[in-house]
Amino acid sequence: MDLVLLQFAPEAAKFIGAGLAIGLGVVGPGIGIGILGAGAMGAIGRNPEAAAQIQVNMILAIAFAEALGIYALIVAVILLFVV
Repeated sequence: MDLVLLQFAPEAAKFIGAGLAIGLGVVGPGIGIGILGAGAMGAIGRNPEAAAQIQVNMILAIAFAEALGIYALIVAVILLFVV
């Protein structure tokens, strides 16, 4: 019984590591995108004339935040298929 558990432990650790990498890796970008969106909506509400410029800057900042989530996805895929 113990030998069977030890035999599958590396495979299970790989899946746990990949799950933790993507799960924890997208928390920060998710929170950041939410804060960016809320800040942009507040700014547009205060100054509707500047909506176009605020929207461009918001989309640019969201793209940078989303890149961090993509890095976490790449790490998780590497853990699944390479390690």
